[in-house]
Amino acid sequence: MLAKSFFFVLISEIFFNLSGYIVHSGMGRILGPAGYGRYGVVITLSTMIIILIGNGIPTAMAKYLSEIFEKKPGLVPIIKRQAAILQTLLIGSVTVLFYFFSPLISDVLGDSSLTPLFQISAFIIPSFALASFYFSYYTGVHKFKVQAILKTSRSIFRVVFILGLALLLKSRGMALQGAILGYILVPLTIFFEASHYNSYKKQKPEGSFKWQKLLKYAWPVTLFMIAYEFLITIDLYMVKGLLRDDYLTGIYNATITVGRIPYYLFYALTIILLPTVSRSTSNNNHDETKKLVSQSLRLMTMFLVPICILMSAYSAPILQIFYSKRFLAATEPMSIFVFGVGFLTIFYVLTFVINGAGKVKVPMYISFFGLILNIILTYFLIKKYALLGAVWGTSTTSLIVTLIMLVYTYKFFGYLFELKSFLKIVLAGLLLSIPAFLLPRESIFTLPIGALEFGFYILLLYLFKEFGSFEIDFFMRMVRRKKK
Repeated sequence: MLAKSFFFVLISEIFFNLSGYIVHSGMGRILGPAGYGRYGVVITLSTMIIILIGNGIPTAMAKYLSEIFEKKPGLVPIIKRQAAILQTLLIGSVTVLFYFFSPLISDVLGDSSLTPLFQISAFIIPSFALASFYFSYYTGVHKFKVQAILKTSRSIFRVVFILGLALLLKSRGMALQGAILGYILVPLTIFFEASHYNSYKKQKPEGSFKWQKLLKYAWPVTLFMIAYEFLITIDLYMVKGLLRDDYLTGIYNATITVGRIPYYLFYALTIILLPTVSRSTSNNNHDETKKLVSQSLRLMTMFLVPICILMSAYSAPILQIFYSKRFLAATEPMSIFVFGVGFLTIFYVLTFVINGAGKVKVPMYISFFGLILNIILTYFLIKKYALLGAVWGTSTTSLIVTLIMLVYTYKFFGYLFELKSFLKIVLAGLLLSIPAFLLPRESIFTLPIGALEFGFYILLLYLFKEFGSFEIDFFMRMVRRKKK
């Protein structure tokens, strides 16, 4: 079940993130580095707010739905209605506050011309909240196939609406405003589509559920998201605020956008792990929970290592593919940043494991520590080293918070995965680094060479007896399902 669900969600995530990079690539080419810097600041802040504030209650809803939807289906519409009321009150308040505080935010960033853009983008918040609510709802009732359909639809609409409106209004000098309007329309469209799939429309409400339980679980998750989202984006705002240069902001936005590819690739794993771990721990099935954690962490590490190494080695051609030669100044920062993202990906996935086990305050505390550390490190390093200082500050912080989370996860579950397996993966990664960083990286054969190097890494793991029947059988099952 876990493998099949992961397959559906993974495919939809691949399409979704591919569409996201098509949008970013298109906007980078339409606006140029300076305009793309403004685009990054405006869109990142508005979408970050809905992610960090708007996900707490839906995540709590998903947790409790996953525990009762099979045993007590009558509680499903009750929990959903209570979560909807709480979410409406919260998102409505946040939207109003963001709109009226836009001038202050612009002043802090040293650019008052951002104010009208922030005010338009305020309407992204309720729009995203509507679509995200249903996404968490389907997570809770384990309708992963519906999630995949919605995510794929969103992938198509975001390319059509965002790039379409940006190009349509470009001749009037309003390409950025068009893109913001697209960001508002896309999730609204998905909300109406999601309403159509609601399988519990005719379910008669039965039983009672205290809405306070949603808030009790949601508030530490919300604070975690606040700390975490600022942890991974504060560097962009500090680059804008400290350097006061739209061109450098655009270059850094390209750095972190492409550099986060590993993070987005494994985001699908968090969608599956939260409800699955929640259900196994609520049933006191400790062996199953430990197995889930071990397999997930091992497979994630196995594929994160070559992805980060190859992306670092091929940062220049990757940036050129996405953004054109105008963004090649991001090459060195990205080659460092991608390793920090690798650590942060492990941290984020383990956070959902710990949240699923009910220990929601632990990730919150670690994230706030990481946020404070990142602000201090990045502030002084940007002052001295500009963009390189920003990536070193964020990458160092990512390593530290990941190590703390790994230690806690080990103490809580009593096991991660075998040290011997980890050392084999590291050794294969080190051997991969030799051809990755020594072979030419500026030719037309960049992608084929990278694919061959990835195959070389898998061959090494096979020879080390680390990639074998379990992994091959896993992927063969996925291929057979896809053919059917």
